[in-house]
Amino acid sequence: MAKCAVCGKGVVSGFQISHSHIRTKRTWSPNIQTVKAIINGSPRRIKVCTRCLKSGKVTRAV
Repeated sequence: MAKCAVCGKGVVSGFQISHSHIRTKRTWSPNIQTVKAIINGSPRRIKVCTRCLKSGKVTRAV
């Protein structure tokens, strides 16, 4: 799975616990988008999580 190029956020694994306390493996994936951003003065495509996009850590190229 993909990771955020800015903060490094990736997939987290754990257990889904039912009402009868049966534990099954599951994963939580971050909302990662491929955007065209300006890096070192030139536009490039990078994978970024939506939290980094919303907070303004990435300057998008239009």
